[in-house]
Amino acid sequence: MKKIQSRELVLPAIQREFVWKDRQIETLFDSLMRGYPIGSFLSWTVDAETAKQFKFYDFMREYHEWTNPHCTVLDLATDKPVRAILDGQQRLTALNIGLRGSYADRTPGAWRHKAWSYPVRRLYLNVLKPADENEDGRIYDFRLLSDAQRASYDTDPEVHWFPVHLGYELDIHELVGEIAKQGVGTSPEAGQMVVKLWQAIHSEGTLYFYDEENQDVERVLDIFIRVNSGGTTLSYSDLLLSIATAQWTDRDARQEIHSIVDSLNATGAGFNFSKDAVLKAGLVLAGVTDIGFKVKNFNAANMTALQKQWDDITAALTTAVNLLADFGLSDATLTADSVLIPLAYYVHSRGLGDSYRDQPKHAADRALVRSWTLRSLIKAGVWGSGLDSLLRDLRDVIDKHGADGFPIKQIESSMAARGKSLVLGDEEVEDLLNLKYGRNRTFAVLAILFPHVNTRNVHHVDHIFPRAMLHTPKLKALGFDTDAIAAMQDQRDRLPNLQLLEGPENIAKSATDPLSWVTSNYSEDGRSAHLERHAVPWMPSAAEEFDDFFDDRKKALAARIASVLGSPTVASGEPQQHAQAETKSAPVIAE
Repeated sequence: MKKIQSRELVLPAIQREFVWKDRQIETLFDSLMRGYPIGSFLSWTVDAETAKQFKFYDFMREYHEWTNPHCTVLDLATDKPVRAILDGQQRLTALNIGLRGSYADRTPGAWRHKAWSYPVRRLYLNVLKPADENEDGRIYDFRLLSDAQRASYDTDPEVHWFPVHLGYELDIHELVGEIAKQGVGTSPEAGQMVVKLWQAIHSEGTLYFYDEENQDVERVLDIFIRVNSGGTTLSYSDLLLSIATAQWTDRDARQEIHSIVDSLNATGAGFNFSKDAVLKAGLVLAGVTDIGFKVKNFNAANMTALQKQWDDITAALTTAVNLLADFGLSDATLTADSVLIPLAYYVHSRGLGDSYRDQPKHAADRALVRSWTLRSLIKAGVWGSGLDSLLRDLRDVIDKHGADGFPIKQIESSMAARGKSLVLGDEEVEDLLNLKYGRNRTFAVLAILFPHVNTRNVHHVDHIFPRAMLHTPKLKALGFDTDAIAAMQDQRDRLPNLQLLEGPENIAKSATDPLSWVTSNYSEDGRSAHLERHAVPWMPSAAEEFDDFFDDRKKALAARIASVLGSPTVASGEPQQHAQAETKSAPVIAE
């Protein structure tokens, strides 16, 4: 810890980010207290000349999932050797956080972009009693706690949370005084527990360190790959990021890739793209022949090509993710991140910039892109197995046929030959009709079925027949039995009772019965047009009519699905109506 503090022990650029969770940190400290070995550690002593070729990073100390998730670059002296960790980063970082720092991750269910959703927590040990029975088999009760969480135990006579960092900072004599100062000096259990903590930190020999001094980078990289094959497995994207970072000369690959991932995920209502998706896109857009995540593909030539084209690649990814947002998609509704890659390749191959999203001359082409994107997300299994082969095929088709426009027919023909046809069978149609409110495919299905919807405006998935009118007490009062109520409430949340409405319109509709709402908001001609646009055969006004309405709307949607998703020709033609009505407006979100 002192070497980390003085930066005599650092992280090489080939290391990934800190990925351990709070539970893993707490369990590690339980192992230390029990005298268990926690595995060996491997470092690499890099001489000054070799060190000049690489970037090095500081260990994470104050981890914050939102504001401080990445390790910082170190500006080290170039005339001294550096000792870098090859194996043990996660454990050493966990020790560094527990003994010197803090940990802040998002409270489950809390807002993603609010500071209060990430309470800062520090490591404590309950020195009055052992841990309660737990599935991890821990004996010592280590907890990462916020100030508020710690204070909530103030009246519990069996709990005293001792700050673990004091066991690192104080000598044994100071520690005895600290126990008394905290009011537990008369407790033999507390005294023994704190002394045992101090000994585990300062005097017990539980760590084993090995150091590699060879300056052959290839050898060191091979060692790194081998020793990181266990634990929280090093992913292929981590390897690619590691090697790119080590081989890029003009840029910091780690910083560049983290930056574009963060930027993409901040688009529209927010996405959740990973390094994997971005790095795979990099290989595809850079023209690498074999885009598989294999070590042999991460050679100097491929990394040089990736670095040289990086600005164009990030620009294409930015335009592509903006298109996805324009199509009404977000993290909540995007069923497959990989769809970003062929979109990015298409705009990259044609040199299309962000103006492609708005210019009228591209309206029909955008409609084709939108149609294909949404249909590929609706069809199950398209972006699953055989992804690399599919991406290569799509790249080849775009190269051959996409110079002047999106080659939807050729693309879908190639996909069908690979067993990934976008045409739906009867069972798949039934599966779509059974989609439920809140499922991520539901928005995509409604958006593609109803091309009048301008998804660049805020749209909500709306219950045509309001949920409030189908609550159990109301249905019981109307004489429905338990089985009928259960059936109606199941149907209530399925596709035949759902439509897309613009946000303000949906809010105004509230829990009004469908017939009253459409009558008060539209003229007679307007009502007919609204029903036709949304494939709604008629509007019910009472719960007694719901079953008949559901069955009729289900038939209407089945016909619409057969029409719109029955063949590439039909599907690519209908959305052009939407293209004519496209207008520039605010980014889209969906509920």
